[in-house]
Amino acid sequence: MKILKSVEDVKNYIKTISRGDSIGFVPTMGALHEGHLALGRRAKSENSIVIYSIFVNPIQFAPNEDLERYPRDIEGDIEKLKTIGVDAVFFPSVDIMYPKGFKTEVSVKDLGKILCGASRTNHFAGVTTVVTKLFNIVEADNGYFGKKDYQQLTIIKRMVDDLNMKIKIHGVDIVRESDGLAMSSRNQYLSSEERVSALLISKALFKLKEEYKYSSSIDELLALAKSRIESDGNLSVEYIEIRDRNNLDKVSKAGTKAVVLVAARIGNVRLIDNLEIGGDE
Repeated sequence: MKILKSVEDVKNYIKTISRGDSIGFVPTMGALHEGHLALGRRAKSENSIVIYSIFVNPIQFAPNEDLERYPRDIEGDIEKLKTIGVDAVFFPSVDIMYPKGFKTEVSVKDLGKILCGASRTNHFAGVTTVVTKLFNIVEADNGYFGKKDYQQLTIIKRMVDDLNMKIKIHGVDIVRESDGLAMSSRNQYLSSEERVSALLISKALFKLKEEYKYSSSIDELLALAKSRIESDGNLSVEYIEIRDRNNLDKVSKAGTKAVVLVAARIGNVRLIDNLEIGGDE
């Protein structure tokens, strides 16, 4: 597995790839878990070459967020990537990604201001800016993103379409622990008691999925799900909403194809989850 640390390293590596070989790309912030590895396995099955990037992107964190304590495990990440046969990993520094004088921002209007974007004002502009840079550096044919960050996936698809980027974006299903908790790098922040409480999120979503088939009131469904998540007093729901799967528009009628998205806080940890509901689901 090649370790690439500069843009020049990446460009030189790409020159060694045979013409006609497709490149699958998985951008991450490290602290890799099974969810991240599932992206690589999917990429491996569909491409000749798989490249990961690991970069904790400072411009997607607000001043009051957990940039400094965001988990980092470079050696562990490298070993995990070797086990799934990744061909190369790009580890840029902040200075390489944002050199002195960097002024450009890439943002998707409206989509970045709802749901998680309502409380994390510049978060998605930070995401789309760094992803655009990474796409331009790696020049991949296919990009792989987890559906756990459903809003992020939707925004990146919109950006790629709007800007006529050549890369094709693939969403990969959420990987859950055996008890249903969505895998997240931030789960390691949870105490044993908080870990038990966090299960209320996925349980509420799966319950809502069943009720969505028969209910006529979206407001009632969401209120009930919120009360279930907050039932033990440890979790505080930031938002829970049902949105269109393709564009995240609000859904007014139960039963149609949609996605329910939630963000909740427990202690100092912010957790997100979602579940596709309705239609054939």
